[in-house]
Amino acid sequence: MAGLGPFESRPHVAVAVSGGADSMCLVLLAGRWAARRGGRVSALSVDHGLRPESGAEVAQVGNWLRAKGFDHHSLSWRAPKPRSGLQAAARGARYKLLGDWCRRAGVLHLLVAHTLGDQAETFLLRLGHGSGAEGLAAMAAIRETFDVRLLRPLLDVPKATLRAGLEAEGQNWIEDPSNQDMAFARVQVRRTLQDGGLDAASLARSATRFGRVRQALETSVSRLLARTVEMHPAGFAALSHLEIMAAEEEIGLRALGRVLTAVGANSYSPRLAKLERCYAQLRGAVSSATGFSGRTLGGCRLMAGTGRKRGKLLVCREARGLPDAMAVEAGARYVWDRRFEIHINASCTQESSPTRLAALGEQGWLEIIGQRPEFRSPAIPAPARATLPAFFDEKGILSVPHLGFRRSGNRPDRGGNVADIAKIKFNPPNSLSKAGFFLRKEPDILSL
Repeated sequence: MAGLGPFESRPHVAVAVSGGADSMCLVLLAGRWAARRGGRVSALSVDHGLRPESGAEVAQVGNWLRAKGFDHHSLSWRAPKPRSGLQAAARGARYKLLGDWCRRAGVLHLLVAHTLGDQAETFLLRLGHGSGAEGLAAMAAIRETFDVRLLRPLLDVPKATLRAGLEAEGQNWIEDPSNQDMAFARVQVRRTLQDGGLDAASLARSATRFGRVRQALETSVSRLLARTVEMHPAGFAALSHLEIMAAEEEIGLRALGRVLTAVGANSYSPRLAKLERCYAQLRGAVSSATGFSGRTLGGCRLMAGTGRKRGKLLVCREARGLPDAMAVEAGARYVWDRRFEIHINASCTQESSPTRLAALGEQGWLEIIGQRPEFRSPAIPAPARATLPAFFDEKGILSVPHLGFRRSGNRPDRGGNVADIAKIKFNPPNSLSKAGFFLRKEPDILSL
């Protein structure tokens, strides 16, 4: 933990505990660490509802931990389960439940029990997918999220060490049968490690070395983006792509990927092979007389700028996959389209309060300009405009804050105060600068 700080005095940390050997050992170790600092640990177990026995297993974990004096909470994933990509969906739901709990409880740090073996498996999986240095750096020791700092204190510890520790404590654990299911790619890689004589520690060291490369690349990319990209509060970007194309290709590729990740509200950059094809198309357009005809990638539309944005490359959210209309309430907070934090003003009266939140869309835009033609030339390009969050009621469009539009009386009026509806902030999961990739910092021996 010394390499993952700083921590507040009397720290309150959360630990994700599945009941497997790794997480059971982690919560016991974390409990001792927190107790020495006058702090405490909350154990969080997620019931994904994927196996009939999962509820009983979570209850068993709770019984074990409460008997040892731990605060334990059971969280359930009750949403419909997808037919494909189940593991990825379950992982996303798990981290959302854990993060939501930490935010509500005011807990700043969430510990997860990824081990040296997990790091080696991730490295091999990424290698098999053709990842570059970013992917081959595998898992970071620290990952900053909206809600919590995600900490992995066991990345350099073998699973066998943790099991031996539990056996010495006389503490049982739960074996998840899905960890033996060869239908999952990670289980196949785990078997390859075991049967192929590959050394997990050596693979994890390789990941650490790629982590250093990734840190150097991220610094260079951030400096390039600071010079070349304008990010609009409406969620689109204007790039000085000529300067990006003039940079070293490895830097330019990642700069483009980071813009796509932010605008498209993605957790990860597009696959490197797809990014390379897009980059090559842009580079070809720069060197030819035909110009760039546009394309889509990573949930974004790339297009040549016009008007005041002429000479720029615009990156806008693709209209496909926008959220369905949803009812909203005064005083509530929402994260819409994974990109916008929306705080509905608590002082809104029922009469003026928005009833539905949805994308403006082309029809919504036509409704506005049909009554107020001066909106025909806004500063926001058409593809980005269609994806803006807008408020509707039974009469139609009530407000589009990014356009400075608010209906007044029975007709739209640009003079209305849009601030009395909601405050909206563009805040995607990964920003252009982002927190960066964290390697574990070795503690200073002189300070111990």
